[in-house]
Amino acid sequence: MNWSERSLDELGLVSRGRSRHRPRDAAHLYGGPYPFVQTGDVKHAGLYLTEYTQTYSEEGLAQSKLWPAGILCITIAANIADTSILGIDACFPDSIIGFVPDPEKADARFIKYLFDAALKLKYRQFTQGAAQDNLSQTKLLALKFLVPEDVHEQTRIADFIATYDYLIENNRRRIQLLEESARLLYQEWFVHLRFPGHEQGKISDGVPEGWVRTTADQVMEILSGGTPKTKVPEFWDGEIPFFTPKDATGIFANETEKTITELGLSKCNSRLYQKYTIFITARGTVGKLAFAQRPMAMNQSCYALLAKNPVSQQFLYCSLKSSIAHFKSNASGSVFDSIVVDTFKNIPLLIPVHGILTEFTEQAKAIFQQIDNLSIQNTKLANARDLLLPKLMSGELTV
Repeated sequence: MNWSERSLDELGLVSRGRSRHRPRDAAHLYGGPYPFVQTGDVKHAGLYLTEYTQTYSEEGLAQSKLWPAGILCITIAANIADTSILGIDACFPDSIIGFVPDPEKADARFIKYLFDAALKLKYRQFTQGAAQDNLSQTKLLALKFLVPEDVHEQTRIADFIATYDYLIENNRRRIQLLEESARLLYQEWFVHLRFPGHEQGKISDGVPEGWVRTTADQVMEILSGGTPKTKVPEFWDGEIPFFTPKDATGIFANETEKTITELGLSKCNSRLYQKYTIFITARGTVGKLAFAQRPMAMNQSCYALLAKNPVSQQFLYCSLKSSIAHFKSNASGSVFDSIVVDTFKNIPLLIPVHGILTEFTEQAKAIFQQIDNLSIQNTKLANARDLLLPKLMSGELTV
């Protein structure tokens, strides 16, 4: 098998995305039917990108471009050299490069995996020192990398690695269905009040007899975090995961962007929070929830929440998830939205009688345990894939 050095534009068409305005400057461009993919969407996507947080209107599309599914997206600002293949037709801004592979020279999946294995680090090193570590299209095309000359060999390698991503994606869809089942169970029992035995129950003052109206601050401990000094290297890159709002990307948090040492933990205001502690983001993008999947520390932009007896963590999570709109409407701040401890006093909660609470907790525990297991499987699959990637993409291993 022959490998040769190529730049990206020797393997296909490279073009920059288009976007002239930010949402706050031109609201009429947004909110329509056309997906508008941004750098954060690429960062959090898997092999294929199908989820997005913003859309364009007809006016938005007119000043942009609709790229077809199958294009490889490469971020060049904010988060450098993250990649994902469009699974949908979508627009994207000039902070993303689109790569259209020549079918006789390159497989988009192979190039994506090549970035994951080696090029991401290389490009990030290449951009260090710039004001925002941006990666220009010129810099992107300046570096060459080894690829198999036979595109069929690229496809064989990509097919092998993609089996891991397909398993991860299948588990992710199962997790979404399970999370939705927990949400619907909570809605049915505690919003629509169709809980077991509701037909025989008495309603007093608008709630079932024996149930208690309260506020979030009364049923949980609200604990804070802290950050070790960033200029002390001995505090960082240790074995303790360090949760920040950036890590609130799923129902469980396992791998975090940053880690700290035992010494770092001792020098900040965070505890080591145990598994099933609930984190809620409190600055900027407020109200994102995640369970700690293993012991971890937390920064000051979040709160750690621990249910008080008899409330369970599972019931608390579902209650808070149902109350996100309340959190957002009660967030304060002159520049960025934020949640403060007093915010929890304005979040209404309804606590059922012990028997109903216990029965719900048992059912919710079973659901969250399945989600826990599937997300751990995904972490293991991703780690196994990432161990294989450098060897396969360098030709050290063959398939």
